[in-house]
Amino acid sequence: MRGLTHIEPMRSGCVLTIGNFDGVHQGHRAVIEKLAQSGRKMGLPVVVVIFEPQPLEYFLGDNAPSRLTRLREKVIQLASLPVDNVLIVPFNQYLANLDADTFINDILLKKLNIKYLVVGDDFRFGKARRGNFALLKEKGRELGFKVENTESYLLSGLRISSTLIRDALEAGNLELAATMLGRPYSVCGRVAHGDKRGRTLGFPTANIEMFRKNTPIEGVFAVIMTGIDGLKIPGVANVGTRPTVAGNARVILETHLFDFNRDIYGHYVEVHFRKKIRDEVRFHSLEALKAQIIKDVAEAKKIFADLKVNDNGL
Repeated sequence: MRGLTHIEPMRSGCVLTIGNFDGVHQGHRAVIEKLAQSGRKMGLPVVVVIFEPQPLEYFLGDNAPSRLTRLREKVIQLASLPVDNVLIVPFNQYLANLDADTFINDILLKKLNIKYLVVGDDFRFGKARRGNFALLKEKGRELGFKVENTESYLLSGLRISSTLIRDALEAGNLELAATMLGRPYSVCGRVAHGDKRGRTLGFPTANIEMFRKNTPIEGVFAVIMTGIDGLKIPGVANVGTRPTVAGNARVILETHLFDFNRDIYGHYVEVHFRKKIRDEVRFHSLEALKAQIIKDVAEAKKIFADLKVNDNGL
């Protein structure tokens, strides 16, 4: 469901959680599973409310933290969970200026008719972030809905969060990020035409526009591509600005697939990052770049040979 204007009030009510859900990680999944249990007991639909853009992106613009998942990727992940409805609320000046009491009365009660709400105990909302968990608890007692906080999901004593996953990706620790996400980190997108530079070097690539101002991942990686006839196609990918041949600010994901020679332009695919090989660097010539790509391909194939022994999944 997009926006608040045309939502019909939920007459029977719902159980609800609100947040960014960036990455839809193990902690998010635990919250939604718990919420769904309550929904089943109460016979009510499970609703997840997310904001687009994310609030920090609205306030900070290009200085906001890099996003783990674009909107479509987020919805795809939420669709794999016991969620009945995802409500996408545009975060704009109206919402930024909405006072906390109005948010509760007009949105949570009149529009969504909440009966049970789960949010983080650090959840803030409303103009100047004056709304908080304590206010929600107070209003719940007054107006007849139950409020609980999300319990922290811990990994080796660390509270799993989107920030922690972002830090792991930026450090090149894909294994830790995958553990916290519950799956390898991935990027979805449609294969687009590029400048065919990879083809002239002997390494044609499937190019995906990242459509984000910044990205938590950069460099050269061993990857698996899915979305083509159920195949899991190994390859090597570069995420960055291609400083040797382009050097602009536009971030592109370029994937060279092994033993694959089909026209997949226009296909919506998912690239799963398995292991980082190196950082993106600028080479003094295309010949030096080609020599490095040969090494990258060999390294990626070695990584997949090792993974095949220990890992039958993505």
